Amino acid sequence: MSTTSAPVAPVEEPLRRHTFSDLYHERTRFQFIKHSRRWAILSGTLILISLLAFVINGLNLGIDFEGGTQWQFTLSAAKGSASTSDVRDVLSNLGLDDAKVLIVGNDSVRVQSADLSTTDQAKVTAALAKYAGVPNAQVSVTNVGPTWGDKVSSKALTALIVFFFVIAAYLTFRFEWRMAVAAIVAVIHDIIITVGVYAVTQFEVTPATVVAFLTILGFSLSDTVVVFDKVKDNQARLGTVRGDTYSTMVNRSLNQVLMRSINTSIVALLPVASLLFVGTYVFGGLALCDFALALFVGLLTGAYSSIFVATPILAWLKEREPRYRALQERAAADLAKAKVVAPVAPVAPAAMVADVPVDGEDVEPVDDEVTITAPAAPMAATAPTAPSPPKPPTPPVAPATPAATASRGAANPRGRQQRGKKKRR
Repeated sequence: MSTTSAPVAPVEEPLRRHTFSDLYHERTRFQFIKHSRRWAILSGTLILISLLAFVINGLNLGIDFEGGTQWQFTLSAAKGSASTSDVRDVLSNLGLDDAKVLIVGNDSVRVQSADLSTTDQAKVTAALAKYAGVPNAQVSVTNVGPTWGDKVSSKALTALIVFFFVIAAYLTFRFEWRMAVAAIVAVIHDIIITVGVYAVTQFEVTPATVVAFLTILGFSLSDTVVVFDKVKDNQARLGTVRGDTYSTMVNRSLNQVLMRSINTSIVALLPVASLLFVGTYVFGGLALCDFALALFVGLLTGAYSSIFVATPILAWLKEREPRYRALQERAAADLAKAKVVAPVAPVAPAAMVADVPVDGEDVEPVDDEVTITAPAAPMAATAPTAPSPPKPPTPPVAPATPAATASRGAANPRGRQQRGKKKRR
């Protein structure tokens, strides 16, 4: 009986529906790295839309970057809600047809125009106060020169470049240069998408927006560093389990910190959402809208990029190393061997069950192995022979008589003597 042992190879776990308990206790098995191509297509599409919107529409730069005069006021309760068309009608009578009008909530209005003289500013202020049903003193007027916005932009760009160099140096020292590259690519991804949101929606870009851009960089990196730290811990044990690769290890690390990333993102987004929706649309804080919108979009994209952008890029870079490429090839070979089944001759169903006799023998079960019993070779076909003649019937044997028994005893006297000796002993 010949036996053949099947090779031990990694087998993918069957897909199953996850529950909230699995997510809470970090028992999820989501295939983040396996479907990284999907995330790449999604991120690439968002980046393409953002770049096209930026080229076609541009950004709606605020008065701080272009210079001019700004009026801001809130309508009285008797006037009800504000209307953009009504505000433009008031401004068109004063020759300000190209002014920008922004209404936040129901009763907060912001008007921006080119730089005007003191006399013209007073006329516009009086007209807007009459429309709002409030005194002239409740209409705030701000004059800003374009040089101030240019200084803010240049300093922000300098801070961004220094930030990238410092972060790259720190991540290279703390982890490695591949992790630094993946983290910086994720940060650039977040900035492009956030700018694209402003280009598509044409929300106003103010110095508060620039500050929010710098703020979201820190959050995006903090979430990415948490994931990379877990990857580094699991990397020390990589190779101890047969069939494990760097990508599967990274995917396991992502599932282990998934709940932590979700909790961090929710805790960070809740106060920002309160600033954006409650502070802006309930209390009419226009200054908060510029800061909260960029912060909200940046935090949301940062939570996405740390899992679906930075970590897949890291796995892609590490799989190019000879050590991890060899692990991947070995795992693929083991998986291929496990899926290939050698063709065998059909056997009886009883031969497939352990501890069932086959051809007079027993099949002994072997732990962790597949035992295949070689079937007996088929007998060669022979030519039919002529039937043999029937044998004559055997005559019946007569029962033994006392005389015959005595004659047998007489024929073997020595046997009777030996039996007599045994009885005497």
